[in-house]
Amino acid sequence: MTEQSTLILESEAGFKALFEYATVGILVISAEGGIELANPCIEKLFGYKKAELIGRDVEILIPEAFRKNHVHHREGYFNRPKARPMGYGLSLFARKKDGFEFPVEISLGHYLLENEQLAVAFVTDITASKRSQEELEAKVKERTLELTRSLEREKVLSEMKSRFVSIASHEFRTPLSAILSSLALIETYSKEEQEEKRKKHIDRIKSSVRDLTAILNDFLLLDKAEQGKIEIFNEAFNLRDFAGDIAEEVSGMLKQGQEVILTYTGDEEIIQDKKILKSIFLNLLSNAIKYSPEDKMICFSIEITNSLVMVNVKDEGIGIPEEDQQNLFGKFYRAKNVTNIQGTGLGLNIVQKYVELISGAISFESKPGVGTIFRIEFPQNFH
Repeated sequence: MTEQSTLILESEAGFKALFEYATVGILVISAEGGIELANPCIEKLFGYKKAELIGRDVEILIPEAFRKNHVHHREGYFNRPKARPMGYGLSLFARKKDGFEFPVEISLGHYLLENEQLAVAFVTDITASKRSQEELEAKVKERTLELTRSLEREKVLSEMKSRFVSIASHEFRTPLSAILSSLALIETYSKEEQEEKRKKHIDRIKSSVRDLTAILNDFLLLDKAEQGKIEIFNEAFNLRDFAGDIAEEVSGMLKQGQEVILTYTGDEEIIQDKKILKSIFLNLLSNAIKYSPEDKMICFSIEITNSLVMVNVKDEGIGIPEEDQQNLFGKFYRAKNVTNIQGTGLGLNIVQKYVELISGAISFESKPGVGTIFRIEFPQNFH
């Protein structure tokens, strides 16, 4: 553009006001790509003085990686000039004098001055708005994730509720039915020679009441564990004697020919919560008995080494199907091969929570038709 043309352009009062005081950067560019005019906002945006820009190729304001392509796009624009946004749908970046790159939006205009094609580029720094957009997108993403997790929790809770209703109704119905039928039969055994039959049904009622109590205890323990209301009462005691008492206590649950074999190695004195340990041991041993057939051994072994208590409960029972093993510690979860055996699906979940409370860890190995071994480790002295 000639000097005369520039003077004519700059002499237009309206143009001058717009050009000088605009809050966006304005560049006037020739068809050859040279910068003909640059307003004060451009100087501020890019860190150049006006004299450093006039006559230079516009590519000086473009990141080096995009300069070659920009020449091609610039030539294409002048072949078919029209007012439009630049790089529609793309993220555009500009380059300051010091090399710093920043995001921009650019709108293009076109006009003729004394038969010379000129393009006007309106350049806006969108760093702040882009940051706000990214922050908004991050918040939306975070909120979406929270909602997704919330929906997943609701789904899990709904499934748990369904399992709870199904299991509770079944588990309560069985002992209640036994109690009612035994009571009805007892009423018919009025003769002295029927005392043995009466005693049999009284024992059956007692057993059913114990089953109901155990179910209720599982529900109450789960509720306490979920709310963090289980208190720890550590005390010193003899673990060998304690384990022996537990093994004797479960002897009344044994099926025909079953036997609990207790082995013990290492120190005998520990400091732990007896009530929690009793619940853990009873649960694992009763499961081993429940899910093992007659004439099978249940191995109950304890070893203390380097202040670590290692407990194994091994059975020769039905085992746990591989597809069920990953969910075994879930609330109300029962493996598909035990649906005909009484149980709430809470025992192992409670055991896991108890083991965590005493700073321990629990694991297991199982093979269907061969048996299962549960391993527990916890500190000898827990403070």
